[in-house]
Amino acid sequence: MKIVLLGYMASGKSTIGKRLSKKLSLRFLDLDDYIVEKEKMSISKIFEIKGEVYFRLIEHKYLKEILENDEDFILALGGGTPCYANNMDEINKNDTLSIYLQGSTPTMIERLIKKKSKRPLIASLGDDKIPEFVAKHLFERRPFYEQAKTTVKIDDKTKKEVARELAALLY
Repeated sequence: MKIVLLGYMASGKSTIGKRLSKKLSLRFLDLDDYIVEKEKMSISKIFEIKGEVYFRLIEHKYLKEILENDEDFILALGGGTPCYANNMDEINKNDTLSIYLQGSTPTMIERLIKKKSKRPLIASLGDDKIPEFVAKHLFERRPFYEQAKTTVKIDDKTKKEVARELAALLY
């Protein structure tokens, strides 16, 4: 079984993916970590030195590499991954189960303001600018996220509760 978790930044893809991998005894992969390992450079450094176009190209390449692997796994994507290079088509072909961890705009704003310093994309924004940034991003990305085969709502749930809900859904 190949499970791909997608959703906006701070939706809990990595944390929930790790919890789920323990529950289901499946290997866990984080696409951003995989890229960092392969490129020997942090994501923010790749953006800074080589630009977003280069990043999106290698992101697509490494996504395909992981999806073509015969092993079963749980994969957490970057928030933007579904929106580029027909990645959702790649993800949804074969027997891969794509799951959208859907948070409302207010939930995502609240989570991001709390963890702003850990998010290069928004670290330099004032708290007053984050709501508009998030709302615009979610509006643009929703059509891609909604191509997932399954959607799980994360509002008012802990990451532990979401992982439990996913495990129950899968078995």
